[in-house]
Amino acid sequence: MTNWAGRAAALTPENRLFIDGEFRPSIDGATFDTISPRDGSLITSVSAAGEADVDAAVRAAARAFDSGVWSRADRRERQRVLLRLSELMLENLDELALLEAMDSGHPIGDSRRVDVPNAARTVRWYAEAIDKIYDEVAPAPQSALALVTREPLGVIGAVVPWNYPLIITAWKVAPALAAGNSVVLKPAELTSLSALKLAELAAEAGIPPGVFNVVSGLGAVAGQALGRHHLVDKITFTGSPAVGRRFLSYAGESNGKQVALELGGKSPQVVLSDVEDIAACASAVAWGIFYNAGQTCHGGSRLIVDERVHDELVEEVRRVGDSLVLGDPLDDATQIGTIASATQLDRVLEYTEVARSEGVTVHGGQRVRPEGLTEGFYVEPTVFVGVDNAGRIGQEEIFGPALAVSTVRGAAEAVRVANHSAYGLAASVWTASLTTAHAVARDLRAGTVWINTYDVADVITPFGGFKSSGSGRDRSLHAFDSYTALKTTWINLGDSPLNND
Repeated sequence: MTNWAGRAAALTPENRLFIDGEFRPSIDGATFDTISPRDGSLITSVSAAGEADVDAAVRAAARAFDSGVWSRADRRERQRVLLRLSELMLENLDELALLEAMDSGHPIGDSRRVDVPNAARTVRWYAEAIDKIYDEVAPAPQSALALVTREPLGVIGAVVPWNYPLIITAWKVAPALAAGNSVVLKPAELTSLSALKLAELAAEAGIPPGVFNVVSGLGAVAGQALGRHHLVDKITFTGSPAVGRRFLSYAGESNGKQVALELGGKSPQVVLSDVEDIAACASAVAWGIFYNAGQTCHGGSRLIVDERVHDELVEEVRRVGDSLVLGDPLDDATQIGTIASATQLDRVLEYTEVARSEGVTVHGGQRVRPEGLTEGFYVEPTVFVGVDNAGRIGQEEIFGPALAVSTVRGAAEAVRVANHSAYGLAASVWTASLTTAHAVARDLRAGTVWINTYDVADVITPFGGFKSSGSGRDRSLHAFDSYTALKTTWINLGDSPLNND
C-alpha cells in the first residue's frame, strides 16, 4: 500500500492565483484556509481573489481572445496542445489524485481510478473532436451562397463545485478551450488545489498566457465579480439552485451574458414489482446514493419502490450499505470517504432529526470516525424508510449518503411520485419489461434515465436536467453548442456568367 498520508504531508500545493500565464498572490494579499475533511487539519492558505483580481483575469482572457493567439489558431494546433494537456494529467495522476483526496475527502482509490483518468479522457475527447465538427452550407437561392459557421463566444467564466472538482472542471473547460474561447475558472473555495495544478499543466502543455486563468476565492466575492463582469460572454455554473439563480440576476444586471446552469437533483430510482435481480438492483441503488458519501448532483437519493418488493429490496440495500468500507480517504481500502466540510456534515446530520420529526424510520446516519483519526467529517450511510415524498426528506436535496424510501403500487403511481419534485436531473427504472421501461423512461421528467442500472456515464452523452435542475448541457458534442455562436455569411453571387454566353 502507498503511504498516501505521508505523501500528503510532504506535498506543498500551489496556492496562488493563475492569471495571464503566471501564478501570483491576490492584489490585497487576502487568503482563505483550505481544511482537510479527512482530519480537520489545515492543508494550506489559498489566495482569495478580490474584484480587482477577477477583473485582471477577465481582461487577460479578453486580450488573449482578441489577439487570436488561441481563438484563431489553427484547429490542429489547439488539438495538439489539448492532447498534450491530457497526457500531462495522466503523467501527474498521483499528484492530482492526492490533491483531490486531500481537498474533497474523495477516496484516493476513486481519485486515481475514476476522477483523474476521466478528466484526462474528457480533455482528450474534446481535443480529438476539434477537427471533426463541420460547418454548414444553407440551401440558398442559385444567386447566393449561404454559409453557417461556428465561432467561439469569447470569455467563458466557469464556476465549479466541490464534489467532483477535477471532473466537472474538465466538462466545462475542455469544450470551451477546444472551441477557441478563453476561460476564467473559479473553483469552489473548499477545493481549489487540483484546479491550480491543472493551470500549471495547461501552461506546460502550451496554452498561451491569458487563455486559461484560475481565480480561487469566495463565491460572494470572486464568483459575483465574475458573474457581473461586462467582458464575460458566458457563465457556466454547477452548484446550488440559490446560487445559480444569482448568476441569472448578475447576467441581467450586467451585459446579459449567457448562463448555463446545472443545479442538482433529487433523483428517483424507480423499482417496479417485476424487477428480476433484487441483489443487482440493491447494489446499484446503494452505490447510486452512497458513492462519494452521497455528494453527487445526480445521486439516486429517492428509492420509489413497489410495495410487493419493498421489504426484500430495502433489507438488501441496507446490507450493501453496511458492507461498504467507510474510512480515511488516504487509505486505499476506503470506499466511502468524508463529507466535504464541517458545515455540510452538520446539514446532513440535521436531516436525521427532520426525518424523525416526520415519522420516518431511520437506519444509520450516525457521525463516525475511522480508527486512528480523532477529527474529520464522516457519517455512515443512512436509509430513511416510510418517507412521505411530499415532506422535506422526500423533496429537499440533502447531498449526503442518505436514501429516502417511498412505497408505491404500480408503474403509474411510481411515475407520479417520481415526477413530484422540483428537480429533474436523473432517474432510473428497474423492470423486466422492455415495453414498461420505454414507457416509464418517456414519462419521467429527467435529463438522464437509466434502465436496470444507475450512474453509468461517459463524455459521449450529454448531462443536464429539467425544471429546477437547470438548463444547458455538459458533455458530448452538444457542449460545443454551449461555447460557440452561429454566424451566417450570405454571399451574393449575382447572375451566373453562364447565362451571358
